[in-house]
Amino acid sequence: MKAKPCINSLTVRNSHVLPPDTNSHGTLFGGRLMAFIDDVGAIAATRHARMPVVTASTDSVDFLNPVYEGDTICLEAFVTWTHNTSMEIFVKAITENLLTGKRKVCTTAFLTMVAVDENGKPTKVPSVYPESEEEKWLHDGAEKRAEYRKARRDDSKMLAKKFGTSLPWNTGEEY
Repeated sequence: MKAKPCINSLTVRNSHVLPPDTNSHGTLFGGRLMAFIDDVGAIAATRHARMPVVTASTDSVDFLNPVYEGDTICLEAFVTWTHNTSMEIFVKAITENLLTGKRKVCTTAFLTMVAVDENGKPTKVPSVYPESEEEKWLHDGAEKRAEYRKARRDDSKMLAKKFGTSLPWNTGEEY
């Protein structure tokens, strides 16, 4: 497979934040923003792999600035690193007040997407290479982030095994 530049997977999405998208504080629901992040990340990953993808993980999502009703939200995503069947995708979300033009980064996130074949099995993806200074900076830190994700996943598996599917009051009944 031929390696591809990061920029080939660049995906940009703009949305107007309307009343159904907001909570009682007049700001974008965090879950709605997370859905936007997953959607734009999946498009970038599919664009890179040219095959279906599934979300394997989402790193922490820190809400740095609120997104108000009437603002727009612009998400930018691209593949920063690959490893066999997985891809790391960087997503940046920017809010803009359309009346004043003031823009702020409201969140950044990293997703891991895995390419799958027609049977839903992980399949190899092309490697990616950075060109800009920002892409190089993200690419250089990707392996360390991947190691952190692996350790976090191992912890999650341990918690799942320890707590299992039984009800909290230990009736033996399962969900």
